[in-house]
Amino acid sequence: MSSCNLPAFHLMAKPGGPRCNLACQYCFYLHKGELYPKSRFRMSEEVLEEYIRQTIEAHCIPEVTFAWQGGEPTLLVRDFFEKAMLLQKKYCRAGMVIHNTLQTNGILLDDDWCEFFKKNQFLVGISIDGPQVLHDACRTDIVGKGTFDRVMQGLAFLKKHKVDFNILCVLAPHNVGRADELMAFFRAQRFTHVQFIPAMDFLAIHPDRPPSFLITPAEYGAFLVEAFDA
Repeated sequence: MSSCNLPAFHLMAKPGGPRCNLACQYCFYLHKGELYPKSRFRMSEEVLEEYIRQTIEAHCIPEVTFAWQGGEPTLLVRDFFEKAMLLQKKYCRAGMVIHNTLQTNGILLDDDWCEFFKKNQFLVGISIDGPQVLHDACRTDIVGKGTFDRVMQGLAFLKKHKVDFNILCVLAPHNVGRADELMAFFRAQRFTHVQFIPAMDFLAIHPDRPPSFLITPAEYGAFLVEAFDA
Protein backbone atom coordinates (compact mmCIF):
# COMPACT_ATOMS: atom_id res chain seq x y z
CA MET A 1 0.00 0.00 0.00
CA SER A 2 1.30 3.44 -0.85
CA SER A 3 2.49 5.53 2.09
CA CYS A 4 0.69 8.45 0.47
CA ASN A 5 -2.70 7.28 1.69
CA LEU A 6 -2.37 9.73 4.56
CA PRO A 7 -4.69 12.48 5.79
CA ALA A 8 -3.67 16.11 5.75
CA PHE A 9 -2.13 17.28 9.01
CA HIS A 10 -1.16 20.62 10.52
CA LEU A 11 2.28 21.34 11.95
CA MET A 12 2.28 23.92 14.70
CA ALA A 13 5.22 26.31 15.06
CA LYS A 14 5.93 28.72 17.90
CA PRO A 15 8.52 30.93 16.20
CA GLY A 16 8.59 33.42 19.08
CA GLY A 17 8.37 30.83 21.84
CA PRO A 18 6.37 31.96 24.89
CA ARG A 19 6.84 35.71 24.32
CA CYS A 20 3.56 37.56 24.71
CA ASN A 21 2.28 41.08 25.29
CA LEU A 22 -0.50 39.82 27.56
CA ALA A 23 -0.55 38.06 30.91
CA CYS A 24 -3.78 36.07 30.79
CA GLN A 25 -4.42 34.65 34.22
CA TYR A 26 -4.93 31.07 33.01
CA CYS A 27 -1.90 31.05 30.67
CA PHE A 28 0.45 28.12 31.18
CA TYR A 29 3.29 30.01 29.43
CA LEU A 30 3.62 32.88 31.93
CA HIS A 31 6.75 31.55 33.61
CA LYS A 32 8.50 29.93 30.66
CA GLY A 33 10.72 32.97 30.10
CA GLU A 34 12.26 32.47 33.53
CA LEU A 35 13.52 29.06 32.42
CA TYR A 36 15.45 30.47 29.45
CA PRO A 37 16.67 33.93 30.53
CA LYS A 38 19.20 34.25 27.68
CA SER A 39 16.89 33.21 24.87
CA ARG A 40 15.82 35.71 22.20
CA PHE A 41 12.71 33.56 21.64
CA ARG A 42 12.97 34.01 17.90
CA MET A 43 13.35 31.24 15.36
CA SER A 44 16.50 31.84 13.34
CA GLU A 45 16.27 32.18 9.57
CA GLU A 46 18.29 28.98 9.22
CA VAL A 47 15.85 27.02 11.37
CA LEU A 48 12.89 28.65 9.62
CA GLU A 49 14.15 27.51 6.22
CA GLU A 50 14.82 23.96 7.41
CA TYR A 51 11.43 23.80 9.12
CA ILE A 52 9.62 24.82 5.95
CA ARG A 53 11.76 22.67 3.66
CA GLN A 54 11.43 19.53 5.76
CA THR A 55 7.71 20.04 6.41
CA ILE A 56 6.95 20.31 2.69
CA GLU A 57 9.31 17.45 1.86
CA ALA A 58 7.60 15.19 4.43
CA HIS A 59 4.18 15.63 2.81
CA CYS A 60 3.38 13.15 0.08
CA ILE A 61 -0.07 14.69 -0.28
CA PRO A 62 -0.50 17.93 -2.24
CA GLU A 63 -1.71 20.03 0.68
CA VAL A 64 0.29 21.50 3.58
CA THR A 65 -0.92 23.66 6.47
CA PHE A 66 1.45 25.70 8.62
CA ALA A 67 -0.02 26.80 11.97
CA TRP A 68 1.80 29.75 13.55
CA GLN A 69 1.22 30.16 17.28
CA GLY A 70 2.92 31.43 20.43
CA GLY A 71 3.04 33.15 22.90
CA GLU A 72 2.01 35.92 20.55
CA PRO A 73 3.38 35.42 17.03
CA THR A 74 2.70 39.01 15.91
CA LEU A 75 5.48 40.15 18.27
CA LEU A 76 7.81 38.97 15.52
CA VAL A 77 8.26 41.67 12.93
CA ARG A 78 6.27 41.02 9.80
CA ASP A 79 9.50 40.55 7.84
CA PHE A 80 9.80 37.14 9.53
CA PHE A 81 6.54 35.99 7.99
CA GLU A 82 7.34 37.61 4.65
CA LYS A 83 10.48 35.45 4.65
CA ALA A 84 8.38 32.41 5.52
CA MET A 85 6.10 33.05 2.54
CA LEU A 86 9.11 33.30 0.19
CA LEU A 87 10.52 30.04 1.55
CA GLN A 88 7.18 28.28 1.10
CA LYS A 89 7.16 29.37 -2.54
CA LYS A 90 10.76 28.24 -2.91
CA TYR A 91 10.08 24.68 -1.74
CA CYS A 92 6.48 24.27 -2.89
CA ARG A 93 6.19 21.42 -5.39
CA ALA A 94 4.15 21.60 -8.57
CA GLY A 95 0.46 21.10 -7.85
CA MET A 96 0.89 21.58 -4.09
CA VAL A 97 -1.32 23.95 -2.10
CA ILE A 98 0.04 25.59 1.05
CA HIS A 99 -2.22 27.06 3.74
CA ASN A 100 -1.24 29.24 6.69
CA THR A 101 -3.07 29.83 9.95
CA LEU A 102 -2.07 32.16 12.78
CA GLN A 103 -3.45 32.35 16.32
CA THR A 104 -3.31 35.80 17.90
CA ASN A 105 -4.68 37.81 20.78
CA GLY A 106 -5.42 40.56 18.25
CA ILE A 107 -3.77 43.40 20.16
CA LEU A 108 -1.19 44.31 17.49
CA LEU A 109 -3.35 43.87 14.41
CA ASP A 110 -3.47 46.86 12.09
CA ASP A 111 -3.87 47.67 8.39
CA ASP A 112 -0.40 46.39 7.50
CA TRP A 113 -0.82 43.05 9.26
CA CYS A 114 -4.26 42.48 7.80
CA GLU A 115 -3.15 43.41 4.28
CA PHE A 116 -0.42 40.79 4.66
CA PHE A 117 -2.91 38.18 5.90
CA LYS A 118 -5.30 38.89 3.03
CA LYS A 119 -2.56 38.85 0.41
CA ASN A 120 -1.30 35.47 1.62
CA GLN A 121 -4.75 34.01 2.37
CA PHE A 122 -4.14 33.38 6.07
CA LEU A 123 -6.84 31.99 8.31
CA VAL A 124 -6.52 33.96 11.55
CA GLY A 125 -7.69 32.69 14.91
CA ILE A 126 -8.44 35.43 17.43
CA SER A 127 -8.95 34.82 21.14
CA ILE A 128 -12.11 36.26 22.69
CA ASP A 129 -13.67 34.88 25.87
CA GLY A 130 -17.07 36.48 25.38
CA PRO A 131 -18.49 39.95 26.12
CA GLN A 132 -16.29 42.46 27.92
CA VAL A 133 -17.08 41.47 31.49
CA LEU A 134 -16.19 37.83 30.78
CA HIS A 135 -13.25 38.48 28.46
CA ASP A 136 -11.56 40.95 30.80
CA ALA A 137 -11.94 38.62 33.78
CA CYS A 138 -8.88 36.63 32.69
CA ARG A 139 -7.45 38.11 29.48
CA THR A 140 -5.44 41.00 30.87
CA ASP A 141 -2.25 42.77 29.85
CA ILE A 142 1.00 42.81 31.82
CA VAL A 143 -0.27 45.58 34.12
CA GLY A 144 -3.57 43.84 34.76
CA LYS A 145 -5.82 45.89 32.47
CA GLY A 146 -8.57 44.26 30.45
CA THR A 147 -7.98 43.85 26.73
CA PHE A 148 -11.48 43.57 25.28
CA ASP A 149 -11.57 46.94 23.51
CA ARG A 150 -8.14 46.39 21.94
CA VAL A 151 -9.09 42.91 20.75
CA MET A 152 -12.27 44.21 19.18
CA GLN A 153 -10.23 46.90 17.42
CA GLY A 154 -7.99 44.19 15.99
CA LEU A 155 -11.07 42.29 14.91
CA ALA A 156 -12.32 45.40 13.12
CA PHE A 157 -9.11 45.45 11.07
CA LEU A 158 -9.64 41.80 10.09
CA LYS A 159 -13.18 42.58 8.96
CA LYS A 160 -12.08 45.71 7.10
CA HIS A 161 -9.62 43.72 5.00
CA LYS A 162 -11.95 40.72 4.65
CA VAL A 163 -9.47 38.35 6.28
CA ASP A 164 -10.88 34.91 7.07
CA PHE A 165 -10.96 34.42 10.83
CA ASN A 166 -12.48 32.31 13.53
CA ILE A 167 -12.83 32.69 17.28
CA LEU A 168 -11.09 30.78 20.05
CA CYS A 169 -12.90 30.96 23.39
CA VAL A 170 -11.25 29.55 26.52
CA LEU A 171 -13.65 28.08 29.04
CA ALA A 172 -12.83 28.48 32.73
CA PRO A 173 -14.90 28.92 35.91
CA HIS A 174 -15.70 32.54 35.01
CA ASN A 175 -17.64 31.71 31.83
CA VAL A 176 -18.36 27.98 31.65
CA GLY A 177 -21.79 28.43 33.23
CA ARG A 178 -22.83 31.21 30.88
CA ALA A 179 -23.32 29.49 27.54
CA ASP A 180 -26.45 31.49 26.64
CA GLU A 181 -24.66 34.79 27.26
CA LEU A 182 -21.62 33.73 25.23
CA MET A 183 -23.70 32.52 22.30
CA ALA A 184 -25.80 35.68 22.30
CA PHE A 185 -22.62 37.75 22.11
CA PHE A 186 -21.11 35.65 19.32
CA ARG A 187 -24.37 35.83 17.34
CA ALA A 188 -24.55 39.60 17.81
CA GLN A 189 -21.01 39.88 16.43
CA ARG A 190 -21.95 37.58 13.53
CA PHE A 191 -19.08 35.22 14.25
CA THR A 192 -19.55 32.12 12.10
CA HIS A 193 -16.86 29.82 13.51
CA VAL A 194 -16.16 29.52 17.25
CA GLN A 195 -13.96 26.97 19.01
CA PHE A 196 -14.35 26.28 22.73
CA ILE A 197 -11.41 24.85 24.67
CA PRO A 198 -11.20 24.16 28.41
CA ALA A 199 -8.51 26.00 30.34
CA MET A 200 -5.66 23.85 31.64
CA ASP A 201 -4.08 24.60 34.99
CA PHE A 202 -0.71 22.86 34.85
CA LEU A 203 0.46 24.32 38.16
CA ALA A 204 -2.36 22.41 39.84
CA ILE A 205 -0.06 19.36 39.90
CA HIS A 206 1.49 20.87 43.03
CA PRO A 207 -0.34 19.49 46.10
CA ASP A 208 -0.12 22.83 47.95
CA ARG A 209 -1.76 24.76 45.12
CA PRO A 210 -5.40 23.99 44.32
CA PRO A 211 -6.44 24.50 40.69
CA SER A 212 -7.81 27.93 39.89
CA PHE A 213 -8.97 27.60 36.30
CA LEU A 214 -9.88 23.96 35.75
CA ILE A 215 -13.41 22.98 34.86
CA THR A 216 -14.83 19.50 35.27
CA PRO A 217 -15.77 17.20 32.38
CA ALA A 218 -19.39 17.54 33.49
CA GLU A 219 -19.19 21.34 33.34
CA TYR A 220 -17.58 21.22 29.89
CA GLY A 221 -20.19 18.78 28.62
CA ALA A 222 -23.07 20.82 30.04
CA PHE A 223 -21.66 23.95 28.41
CA LEU A 224 -21.43 22.31 24.99
CA VAL A 225 -25.02 21.04 25.24
CA GLU A 226 -26.31 24.48 26.26
CA ALA A 227 -24.28 26.21 23.53
CA PHE A 228 -25.62 23.75 20.95
CA ASP A 229 -29.20 24.33 22.08
CA ALA A 230 -28.65 28.11 21.99
